[in-house]
Amino acid sequence: MVKDAKKIIKGKNILITGGAGSIGGALALEVLKYKPKAIRILDIHEFSLFKFEQSLDKKTRDEKFRFILGDVRDADRIRRSAEGVNIIYHTAAYKHVPFCEYNPFEAVKVNVLGTQNVIDAAIHNNVERVVYISTDKAVNPTGTLGASKLLGEKIITAANFHKGRKFPVFSSVRFGNVIMSNGSVIPLFLDQIKKGGPVFVTSPEITRFFMPMNKAVELIVNATHLMQGGEIFVFKMKAVKIEDLANSLIDEYVKIRGLKNRPKVILTGMRAGEKIHESLFAEHESGNIIETKDMLVILPQLAPYQKLPRYKIGRPGKTNHKAHYSHKSLLSPEEIKKFIRENKIIN
Repeated sequence: MVKDAKKIIKGKNILITGGAGSIGGALALEVLKYKPKAIRILDIHEFSLFKFEQSLDKKTRDEKFRFILGDVRDADRIRRSAEGVNIIYHTAAYKHVPFCEYNPFEAVKVNVLGTQNVIDAAIHNNVERVVYISTDKAVNPTGTLGASKLLGEKIITAANFHKGRKFPVFSSVRFGNVIMSNGSVIPLFLDQIKKGGPVFVTSPEITRFFMPMNKAVELIVNATHLMQGGEIFVFKMKAVKIEDLANSLIDEYVKIRGLKNRPKVILTGMRAGEKIHESLFAEHESGNIIETKDMLVILPQLAPYQKLPRYKIGRPGKTNHKAHYSHKSLLSPEEIKKFIRENKIIN
């Protein structure tokens, strides 16, 4: 648990948009440890809501959880869902790169207009804190997904400067790829491996940042505690070459299952909107960052950081953005295999 976060969350009403998804669900269970008054789970996917509801014991479900079928594109629904809420975690988003690329305005409606609906609902209901879940694809985006998430970050930060009252406070959290989250590459590779292959990799050069689910939700809770308005919180992550990840998963699976035939890796070519490498922050952000052992806090650029209250975790300064490209911090194949074993990715 994150030290000092309990006083922020205890006894509060929490709303999690996209709360039946893998990250939203894991976050709900983490937040539950801090003894909130109630957690509202809002999601457009009826069956996912049902599965999450059924995964809880009856006492916890009845006493702590409320389940709301709704869409972030529906401003009235979000406003009503936020009534009496103290903290909103906005995880709802379209996240699949090619789908967003071929259906760009659908991505805009969910990732941008949906985020604005959350902002408006939070201001209307005088919510205390709003944490927006973003992605490293928002850094120097090449596709619709990254561009829509970058705009989401921008309007979240800007909301702090036009809300016109003390609350809410708005901040963002920037993730890499979260291990075993819905639609992520590791479950996809494992499914292909279990079927005997082939395992499809788009390019041998592609690198990505990865983080375990427990670190992802820990970062969100930590941001809830530290946020003062407009920051982007980024967990320092190691990266992998995707082809190395595929081969390491195959090696570990073959070893554990004792298979004689090793599934093959086939290169398919880059997908629409896909980047070769990712970065945790952009060069223009590098001069206004608080760097700790585990985290980067990118301070807002809409106002001088000197006007913000001092942070106990450190002072802002210049950070080398080139050191935080995904291809600069790669795990070796042996380190990837160790990572797979430590996180029990193959059972």
